[in-house]
Amino acid sequence: MASNPANWVSGLRQYFTEVMGEYRKITWPAQNEALAGSISVIVVVAVITTVLGLIDFGLSHVMQLILD
Repeated sequence: MASNPANWVSGLRQYFTEVMGEYRKITWPAQNEALAGSISVIVVVAVITTVLGLIDFGLSHVMQLILD
C-alpha cells in the first residue's frame, strides 16, 4: 500500500506554499503593544501568585493549629 513518492513531494510542496501564504497574512503588534501586553501578563501572574500564596500560607497555619 505504498503511495507514489511524486505525489508525496507534490503534497509537501503545496503544504509549505500554503503555510508561507498564511504566514504572510500575519499582522504583528507594534513593539509598544507587545511590551504593554507582556507587562500586563506579568502583573496578573504576580497578583494571582501572591493571592494563592497567601491563601496557602493561611490554610497551612490553620491546619497546624487544628492538628496541634
